[in-house]
Amino acid sequence: MKKPRHTRLTQPLVRDAGELRPASWDEALERAASGFRSVVDEHGGSSFGLFSCSKATNEMNFVAQKFARSVIGSNNIDSCNRT
Repeated sequence: MKKPRHTRLTQPLVRDAGELRPASWDEALERAASGFRSVVDEHGGSSFGLFSCSKATNEMNFVAQKFARSVIGSNNIDSCNRT
């Protein structure tokens, strides 16, 4: 049997000193949240933008825009649903 060219990630990876290493979900999510937080703190909510996908459910797109507006404080939300 042929080995697949690419394999899926089975756990999150984080970058330390330029190198990727395995991490827990808690650590990976905290790093992502910290990155969002630092950008918004420094540049304001309008520095954040979110693009959602038409293949996602209406509920998922609703949650995405709710997150951007309520948590981040950004109205920079777009979706390919409107095309």
